[in-house]
Amino acid sequence: MKKIGLSVALLMVGMTVFAQNKGEWRARLRATYVVPEASANITTINGSVDISKQVIPELDFTYFLANRFSANLILGTTRNKVTATNTALGNVELGKVWLLPPTLTFLYYQPVAKGILPYAGAGVNYTIFYGKTKGPAIADISYKNRFGFATQLGADFDISKKCFINIDAKKIWLKTKNDVTTIPSVAGGATVHSDTKINPWLFSVGVGVKLN
Repeated sequence: MKKIGLSVALLMVGMTVFAQNKGEWRARLRATYVVPEASANITTINGSVDISKQVIPELDFTYFLANRFSANLILGTTRNKVTATNTALGNVELGKVWLLPPTLTFLYYQPVAKGILPYAGAGVNYTIFYGKTKGPAIADISYKNRFGFATQLGADFDISKKCFINIDAKKIWLKTKNDVTTIPSVAGGATVHSDTKINPWLFSVGVGVKLN
């Protein structure tokens, strides 16, 4: 029993040593695979939506507000092809659009061993739609910028005193509203409305550095 108690005490001391301190900064650069789980409710012509998958660079900055607690700002942008599927007009290419989704999460860290630092948390996302291009049958299309909820799970693995490897997964619950007008030769230039769920998963791997 004494040996078990000593082992537990040493483990707790080790975790305390490797817990992060208030005021620490970290930065990460990752390759991120963005996988939308898209669906839509389209008026008049019915159908759903398909949004293309993308691999993008992603940058984040982490500031420790207290031991084991941090604020994490995630930056990246993606260009996606959007297609209305299974509508009364068939599959209709809507064009492409850039998404800029800055995300702020608050994370809790639980060291499990020397140099291994898992974390989990949640936060808020605000997605800006910009740089849209229209499909060949589309006269106009709009996207409404929206807030969304985000969750995050990952871990840092130290490879030196300053550098580490990072793996990370995020889920963002994101919706937008669309107005789509076809060219006159397609459905007489009709305008349809859509409530679109994008709800992407983001799977990442990359490197990081401790800034202080």
